[in-house]
Amino acid sequence: MSGFPLLPLPDANGTLAWPDLAQSVRDGIRLILSTRPGEQLMRPDFGGGLDRLLHAPNTVATRRQIRDLVRDALTRWERRILLDAVEVWEVEGEPGALRVEIVFRLARTGAPGAMNVTVQLEG
Repeated sequence: MSGFPLLPLPDANGTLAWPDLAQSVRDGIRLILSTRPGEQLMRPDFGGGLDRLLHAPNTVATRRQIRDLVRDALTRWERRILLDAVEVWEVEGEPGALRVEIVFRLARTGAPGAMNVTVQLEG
């Protein structure tokens, strides 16, 4: 388990454990995608904007919009990565669920990274 990307959490021994770069980037990506623009006082444009599409139908057009929102938000706000790909897929058997696959490289080291995020549409 990790905390906010900038804050350490105490480990089992009570010492503070800072997340490594890869974990901090993953936490940052989750933070960006789960934040609505306007939610942060000093950065009103910060966030992924995915909340605008949560009531949209699960169509190819909606999936493309989500892909573009994720790509644009990560390119703008997570400068520790070089974004290689963002793909949005339907989840079989779950009509309102989408799987967002994010493939990136850490800008500092070039190490590859990937993560999946599930977006639940209500429409």
